[in-house]
This record gives sequence, structure tokens and C-alpha cells, in this order.
Amino acid sequence: MSRYLYLVRHGEQVDAEYGLPEGPLSPRGMRQAEAIAERLSGVPFTHAYTSPLQRALDTAHTMTNRLPSLTPEPSALLMDCVPSGPSADMPGVFESFFGGVSDEEIQAGEAQMADATAEWLSVGQGDTHELLITHNFVIAWFVREVFGAAPWRWMGINQAHCGLTIIRVRTAKPAVLITHNDLGHLAAELRTGMPDEQPF
Repeated sequence: MSRYLYLVRHGEQVDAEYGLPEGPLSPRGMRQAEAIAERLSGVPFTHAYTSPLQRALDTAHTMTNRLPSLTPEPSALLMDCVPSGPSADMPGVFESFFGGVSDEEIQAGEAQMADATAEWLSVGQGDTHELLITHNFVIAWFVREVFGAAPWRWMGINQAHCGLTIIRVRTAKPAVLITHNDLGHLAAELRTGMPDEQPF
């Protein structure tokens, strides 16, 4: 039995360029969401979940216009968060990231992602295909978890807007990463969300 997770980062939002934390999808973000929906139109999805933040909800709504059999369920486990804090083995170059992050935010993110991986990186009954519309750091944490890497290794793993990551969770075998940040469905002008320079 296998559980396939299709992790999609939300589309580009209108206010991203102004540094605001939340906002609706931009016209380009809507085109990104339409493109990933077209890409996934043949997948026999059994469930769909979305972060309850507006940019993810808008992405889910745009996608389900093309995938009418799906009704994404909002889940707080897919909220944007900081999945872990600094650790003794973390390279010093990463320390500046945590300058504006509180201990409470880190603790909340750690608890959230522990629950999220327990929820989705386990095998259920039969083969399933699940769509998860979420955020960059959440997807990075899932990828890190699949490889069993040190907690800080989520940093520097980036996913473009409406990029596609697929994880296969198997019975009695480790989970495997099938693809990460696949952008084959996006024309060049729709490929946004990756840093021009790595911040870490």
C-alpha cells in the first residue's frame, strides 16, 4: 500500500512585493494555480487539504475550479510556520534568520510540524492520493523529514509558487521523494517564488 502526497506551494500573492504577510493571489498567481490544476487533472485524488491562509485558500479555490470533484479541507497543520529553531550543529550562516523569530513562534512551529508529519507520513488503508496546498517552509520540512536529516536542514530548501513535490509513503519501507519543485507545468514567465540569491 502506498500513500502519495502531492505538496503544492500556494500561488503568487498580490501583496508579496510589499512585504505584507497576507493577500489574495495576483493574476499571475491565478494562472499558476490553473496550470498546476491542469497538470494534476488525471490524478485520482482521494483527499485534498489546504492551509487556511488566504493565499493558500485562493490557490485551492482556483485549482478546484479545474478539479471540481475536489473539496479541499482547511487544516491548521498546513499553516505557514517556522518548523524549528537554531541548534548546536547548525552552521552559523543561518543564525541571522532567527533574529526576528520568537521562541513562542519556534515552539508552535515545532509542535505543528510534529503533528503534520504524524498525520501525513503514515500509511493508511489502500492506495491514496492526497493534495496538500501549503507553504514553502512546510514543504521543506516534509522533504527534510523524508531524508531523516538534521532539523535545521529545512533551511535553504525552496519551492516556487505552485511548484510540485510528490512524496510516496510506503508500508514497511521508508518514505521516498519522487520529485521536488517540479515546474514543468509552468511557462517561464510563471516561475516565481524562488530567491534570486540564497538567503542562507
